[in-house]
Amino acid sequence: MPRRNHTPDLMESQPGSHAPSPTARRVRVMLPLPFAGALDYRAPTGLDLRPGDIVSVPLGRRTETGVVWDMELRLPPEFIPPPMPPVAAGRLRAVGGRLDLPPMPAPLRRFIDWVAAYTLSPPGMVLAMALRTSTTAAAPRPAAGWKVADEIPPGLRLTPARQKVLDIARAGPPMSTTDLATRAGVGASVVRGLAQAGCLHEVVLPAPRAFATPDPAHAPPVLEGEQADVARALRDTVAEDRFSITLLEGVTGSGKTEIYMEAIAACLEKGLQVLVLLPEIALSSQWTERFERRFGTAPALWHSDLGPRLRRVTWRAVADGEAHVVVGARSALFLPFVRLGLIIVDEEHETSFKQEEGVTYNARDMAVVRARMDNAPIMLVSATPSLETLANVGAGRYRHLRLGARHGNASMPQVRTLDMRASPPERGLFLSPVLTDAIAQTIGRQEQAMLFLNRRGYAPLTLCRTCGHRMQCPNCTAWLVEHRARRILTCHHCGHHEAMPPACPSCNAEDSLTPIGPGVERITEEARATFPDARILVMASDTLHGPAATAEAVDRIARREVDLVIGTQIVAKGWHFPHLTLVGIVDADLGLGGGDLRAAERTVQLLHQVAGRAGRAEAQGHVLLQSYVPDHPVMEALVSGDFASFMEQEAEQRRPGFWPPFGRLVALIVSADTPEAADMTARALGHEAPRLDGVQVLGPAPAPLAILRGRHRQRLLLRARRNIPVQPIMREWLSRVKPERGARVDVDIDPISFL
Repeated sequence: MPRRNHTPDLMESQPGSHAPSPTARRVRVMLPLPFAGALDYRAPTGLDLRPGDIVSVPLGRRTETGVVWDMELRLPPEFIPPPMPPVAAGRLRAVGGRLDLPPMPAPLRRFIDWVAAYTLSPPGMVLAMALRTSTTAAAPRPAAGWKVADEIPPGLRLTPARQKVLDIARAGPPMSTTDLATRAGVGASVVRGLAQAGCLHEVVLPAPRAFATPDPAHAPPVLEGEQADVARALRDTVAEDRFSITLLEGVTGSGKTEIYMEAIAACLEKGLQVLVLLPEIALSSQWTERFERRFGTAPALWHSDLGPRLRRVTWRAVADGEAHVVVGARSALFLPFVRLGLIIVDEEHETSFKQEEGVTYNARDMAVVRARMDNAPIMLVSATPSLETLANVGAGRYRHLRLGARHGNASMPQVRTLDMRASPPERGLFLSPVLTDAIAQTIGRQEQAMLFLNRRGYAPLTLCRTCGHRMQCPNCTAWLVEHRARRILTCHHCGHHEAMPPACPSCNAEDSLTPIGPGVERITEEARATFPDARILVMASDTLHGPAATAEAVDRIARREVDLVIGTQIVAKGWHFPHLTLVGIVDADLGLGGGDLRAAERTVQLLHQVAGRAGRAEAQGHVLLQSYVPDHPVMEALVSGDFASFMEQEAEQRRPGFWPPFGRLVALIVSADTPEAADMTARALGHEAPRLDGVQVLGPAPAPLAILRGRHRQRLLLRARRNIPVQPIMREWLSRVKPERGARVDVDIDPISFL
């Protein structure tokens, strides 16, 4: 990571440039590049630069876009990195100019500094998430329109077509050539002819609003009892106009979305902006429909699938305060809100809120920080809150609101386990006869059923019956997954794929490659054979490419054009399928293996969410869990519906060892081109590991994915008591070790994945 005093060539004045005045004003400019901090420049005479201004600056022989930064970091003492020596005044280069863009608000600048310090990331890389090239591109030229001149040139021949154009132009606001011609029913040449004759003068048309203002009084819901009480409490929270954290916990189908939209309405009534974070973009279609019904217009969307133009328009609308409600993925946290009044994190327990590549951060946790920076309330919403959130509730840091009943006449589904040892499927199949009978009866009643298996493709493993060879990824220590529909084997970690070979690549035996275990494609194949007349829909990331395809699939289910839904994790999201009454979990034991700290918690959350798709209307819902360990605490919790007791047991297991949320974890992932470089760097880190009271370092050890994308990997894990700040410990530790050539050390504060 370069330091400012190590890169003089980037900042020295070029030969022939004017020498800076001794009194030249020094400014700090943060660039979206992996520097250790902001770089020093001088403000040109006559250019009044202030923190937040977006500017162009010279960097070496090129020009970069950056942000004028604050002179001092406003961070907790343990977060502040060691200071860097200032650059001499004589070496300062001048800022090129200020861009015609809204300045970056102070709360967002403080948030960027905080995220960088907390995650031990270069602040410029955090800034890059807030200042992308597409958002700083030149604004489109204003559209031109026409208005009638004060005087019509004498002698001008006014045909009926020309007269009609002039009459329409006089009667209304200025219009573009196309609009004016269309309204008058003439060709565009008639309009241009009048302009050339001096009858029409060109004017700049006002830019159309990018997003309509949602109306909080458009269609308020009728809420009673518990729902009305919780909605009133959320509105009161917004009215307090200060930072606070509220957990809204409600059983699946209790109307959490409609209720927290009342908090959005309260915020809109005050003229403030709202940010709603969703764990998956696929959720945005049904969520947006609900929003439009409530507020009469669509919200602004922010996610990676937006095109450059829409991304630029949305970014500017947020910065100008024109986008009142933004719903987006985790990157929406870094938008330049100017009057942020509320943040909502829906499905707060979802692990997809964790950014694993580049700057590693948990959007749920960082959303709390962003709310604090903007002095705004934040609401975390879930039917199965994370243990971290529940621990904060128990410590009194978060307020807790509950919804214990489903909306309307709906009741919670009845859940029971199917002991696969007592009711096994036929040889070569994966669905118990008890489950298939239940599906047949459900379809016979013209109700819908769902099968859930959190595994894409046809089979997770392919091996040779003759020699036992297993098809493995050449770039990762992972098995290749068969996708029979596309006749390929693929790695779900690096994306490598290859055609299914006709013979074993090891022993050349033909027709000997056999799929082991099921994926959703294989379950679909079995379901089509078992229910030949059923209308089957598969919902998986392989079959639904983007929000539009997901919205169409959801609409088909709602229109009752589907009898049986088969899906992966995407079906566990907050969908409302009123005619779906049966959910079958194909492999309820799937997430319980391995050494993941949160395996049981994640499994109960996921399966509870999937089960919550059943019986959301008047008809009773049923959930069948296929399991070989029906007495496992996870299965017992799902059957009893006692989520709170299960989480209390989880907490008691973690508390003695200071495992999260009762302790802190930091993962170090060493990767290198060669196993020797990875091993030597990991050993050096292990040798220099901190030896402090309340701190323990585990490892080094080969990562579960010992090779990923061709790089060899080792892991170390630092565990500390909750009251010990880990950032200064990590900075000191990393400063003592120089990675081997070709090796890299990635730091993951509060890791979620242990692969």
